[in-house]
Amino acid sequence: MRKVRVFKRQDRPGWYISWRENGRELKRALPDKKTAEHYASIVYHGLNIGVYQTTIDLPWSDLVAEYIRTYDIRRLTSSAKYEASLTLRHFETLIGEFSSKNITHGIVEEFILQRAETGVTDWTLNKDIANLRAFIAWGQKNSYLSRNLEVNKVKVTDRPPVCLADAQIRNLLISARQKTESWYIRVLLAVTTGLRSGDIESLTVNDLDFENHSVHTHSKKTRKSMSARPLPTGIIPVLTRYVGELPAGQVKLLTDSNTFKKWKAIRERAGLPDLRFHDLRSVFSSALQSRDVPLSVVQSLLEHSSPSLTARSYTQTDTMLAPAVERLPVDEWI
Repeated sequence: MRKVRVFKRQDRPGWYISWRENGRELKRALPDKKTAEHYASIVYHGLNIGVYQTTIDLPWSDLVAEYIRTYDIRRLTSSAKYEASLTLRHFETLIGEFSSKNITHGIVEEFILQRAETGVTDWTLNKDIANLRAFIAWGQKNSYLSRNLEVNKVKVTDRPPVCLADAQIRNLLISARQKTESWYIRVLLAVTTGLRSGDIESLTVNDLDFENHSVHTHSKKTRKSMSARPLPTGIIPVLTRYVGELPAGQVKLLTDSNTFKKWKAIRERAGLPDLRFHDLRSVFSSALQSRDVPLSVVQSLLEHSSPSLTARSYTQTDTMLAPAVERLPVDEWI
């Protein structure tokens, strides 16, 4: 068994832990003795994982803090970190604070049942379950949680992808322009680029390249960048005029905020009361594929990891059925 030493130095404040790993002595400074002892137990377990098979019992607060810290270590997005924290806060509110050894399969199932009773949608419930599964897998890997824990997602009916007719898109753009010119540009970029709402909000004037009809984008969710995302030639005059009318020194492309209240008013005026802003990605995808753009190209533009995701969740195939049938050489058959 390899040991971890907890000690205090005379010449410096705080407490320290030290251990040997791969032939080197490593040290870490901590603010107080309790924190030092806590991290010492974690390091001790990691060093002796091959022989130390019992579950480490951590208080709930320490367990959560250690898990959330891994999001910073892995450099995951702030939104992912927030979602994970939110799920664990829901767990704490509905079930209570349990030390790691006392979290059982029954407790996990009770959380799912009580969370469902709060009235959340199955999609939201599955998001919580996915976050909880990641938390459990991390806890099992580090021997904080029992390896018998298991949790499955609930079965939900897929929400069909949204496809709008040309007239509906036109009405939506008219409705957006009646709100503000900035909202008109926001919706126009959504249906012509397929960008996520947050990525559109982060665009700056300098991201636009009018000469090459493109825009530089960086996805907050996937962390993928596209230095020259193509823009339809038809919207270049609109963007040029919009940018030319912006106040001097304006950095951000959009001058107003994206709030649900404003979006709700726009979609209701356009006769689309249930349309989500994220649905415009499906509108973009379906519009391209209905015009024979290959699925692989649409996948790249949406920055999806697999074509199956694009086909399953972002393509409305019903509108393509009639044109597909019309391609049959019926005149030659009859």
